[in-house]
Amino acid sequence: MPTEMSYNAEMSTEPAAETGETVVNSPFCRELRSKKYFFLDTIATDASQYLDGSNHCWCSRTQMVIGPDGDSVAPDLCVPGRPCYRSALADLA
Repeated sequence: MPTEMSYNAEMSTEPAAETGETVVNSPFCRELRSKKYFFLDTIATDASQYLDGSNHCWCSRTQMVIGPDGDSVAPDLCVPGRPCYRSALADLA
């Protein structure tokens, strides 16, 4: 039986490169997509909110299973600290 992956939202902050404003990190990159993503009514805080039986995700920037940095796309990989990560909370001001 597969284990359910859970990722807690890190309330860390980082300066936005373009504006110098402080941005609160969301648990997953804003560009992470899956079929289940389109049924969400809030920001995902757990991998199970993205993954269905197929476990298929993609990056909305590249439209592929490979992100802009050349690495694979998945909820456990598209997190703060990745070079191409963008916080889903960045534009909520």
